[in-house]
Amino acid sequence: MISSKSIEQIVNEKIAGSQMFLVEVTVSLQNAIMVFLDSEIGVTLNDCIEINKYIESKLDRDLEDFELIVSSAGLSEPFKVSRQFTKNIGKEVEVIGKDGQKYIGILLSRNDSGIELELIKKIKPEGSKRKQEIVVKEAIAFEAIKSVRLHIKI
Repeated sequence: MISSKSIEQIVNEKIAGSQMFLVEVTVSLQNAIMVFLDSEIGVTLNDCIEINKYIESKLDRDLEDFELIVSSAGLSEPFKVSRQFTKNIGKEVEVIGKDGQKYIGILLSRNDSGIELELIKKIKPEGSKRKQEIVVKEAIAFEAIKSVRLHIKI
């Protein structure tokens, strides 16, 4: 059986020195290999084809049959690696907390313990009849986060 670690090594060997980075590799029991990549400038179809061919050249179909799919990480997919957070600083993200709380705001920063968002909150000031929108910065620890993804407006 082909291991995900061996595929990770092959991919990292190929993308070393480029702006691309590996997000995830999965290998099913039937040897269906899925490789997800991302980049600071985006991943093109030609990038995926080139990496697909490179992986195929490093594996032997006579020893083990496999199915191979190389793809970009996808806009609607949750962030999985730290470079995805860094890449999306300054962009609007959707954060789902483990408590079910949903935040939509601008990703300001990422550190080892969590992220900082710029959010618009509606707060009713004392003595006022209406809520007012104010901009606040909020730190959210990684252990309180279920998922983070780019917020796509339709």
